Amino acid sequence: MNNETLRNKIDFVMFVSATNANPNGDPLNGNRPRQTLDDLGEISDVCIKRKIRNRLQDMGENIFVKMEERSDDGFTSLSERFDSAKKEFSELTEKKEKNFDEDKLVKYTCEKWIDVRSFGQVFAFKSGNVSIGVRGPVSVHQAISVNSVDIQSIQITKSVNGDPTKDGGKSPDTMGMKHFVRFGLYKIKGSINCQLAEKTGFTYDDALKIKEALKTLFENDSSSARPEGTMQVCRFYWWKHNCKTPKVTTAQIHGSIEAKLKSDRCKELPTSIDDYEFTYTKPENCDVEPEIFEIK
Repeated sequence: MNNETLRNKIDFVMFVSATNANPNGDPLNGNRPRQTLDDLGEISDVCIKRKIRNRLQDMGENIFVKMEERSDDGFTSLSERFDSAKKEFSELTEKKEKNFDEDKLVKYTCEKWIDVRSFGQVFAFKSGNVSIGVRGPVSVHQAISVNSVDIQSIQITKSVNGDPTKDGGKSPDTMGMKHFVRFGLYKIKGSINCQLAEKTGFTYDDALKIKEALKTLFENDSSSARPEGTMQVCRFYWWKHNCKTPKVTTAQIHGSIEAKLKSDRCKELPTSIDDYEFTYTKPENCDVEPEIFEIK
């Protein structure tokens, strides 16, 4: 156990695969898998953070932004959860809400919820009289696929009407569409900033928990759009630098790992992780080697 505030910057890169799955549906496009204008697959950073939060909750951590079906504290909204924390804080400090010290309240929320001290949070709700912003040290980019993805669509039908019909026939809601990616390899990039870790109290132990959540990102995450086994973390690279501000930039670290199609697959769409080869070119000013986790 190491509850000291993080003093070593961390960078990480992950490659995740999707096989006959919808990694992240776009509600503005009929829930089709997200895609950039140049046909690359995309997973939003919000989606990735959601999965990290879920994994942290599975690990027994207290989470502020919980899914409604995962709520285990009786609250159905963020404002209710925050108001409860404010009440706890006022009882602990023996001060009325109007006399809050915002810095101390922020510190309290960061201590209470791991996702607040990791990702930050904006506390601004209609029911409250405060508006507080917290910047977190953990940043995650949206994931982009290495190559173009082939999106397939199939029509599906329900065997029973959702609502009764006058003539006893089929209602319109029995018909639907399902969309999925045949195969896609997505690159996720992120980092953990020490200066912001000092402000939220993010510790070395917290970093290890984030690391474990990333390595097991798709456990307990299956759905009809992502059946069990269709999403997988294939490669995971983790750099723990030896100082707060290393000479090598995060952009250099993220660019040092490349996944390319093997020469005999260059003219075809990839169908599995075996179609790729991974290369790491150590940046000139990098003094550390990454931890590498490979799942075959």
